[in-house]
Amino acid sequence: MSYTIRRIEQSDNAALAQVIKTALEEQGNNKPGTIYYDPLLYDMFSGYQTADAVYYVVIENGELLGGCGIARIPNQSENYCELQRMFLKKEARGKGVGAALMNKCLDFAREAGYDLVYIETFCNMTEAIRLYERSGFEYIDHPLGNTGHFSCDKFLVKRVF
Repeated sequence: MSYTIRRIEQSDNAALAQVIKTALEEQGNNKPGTIYYDPLLYDMFSGYQTADAVYYVVIENGELLGGCGIARIPNQSENYCELQRMFLKKEARGKGVGAALMNKCLDFAREAGYDLVYIETFCNMTEAIRLYERSGFEYIDHPLGNTGHFSCDKFLVKRVF
């Protein structure tokens, strides 16, 4: 599999929204309290245009396969960020693409000076959870900050310094 990871561009919005919606539908997680109903879903580019945030997409042969981002956790006083909106097309999963994407985001979190990376997800997203566990994320029993995604039921953190 030969792919490129790059920063999101405005022209990626529609394809990325479709990847995210499809992935949530496949898992049965297309419900209120998720990015599925978040207006930002259709303009991901605009949501990551600050110095302390980034969203990367994976491209193979001109096709967008998915993406993942880092942004400061809303309403959080600590120097914490969130690994956000990590979704891949089914055919890209299990091939190391997600790990490469996540590691690029973790590198950004370190470079941006964050102390801790937070993830919220669903217990039925087992492939993603295995990746997070292998990457050193540890479980916590409550959400951090106020992301607006109240349907998530698993919370993990990793110190990056």
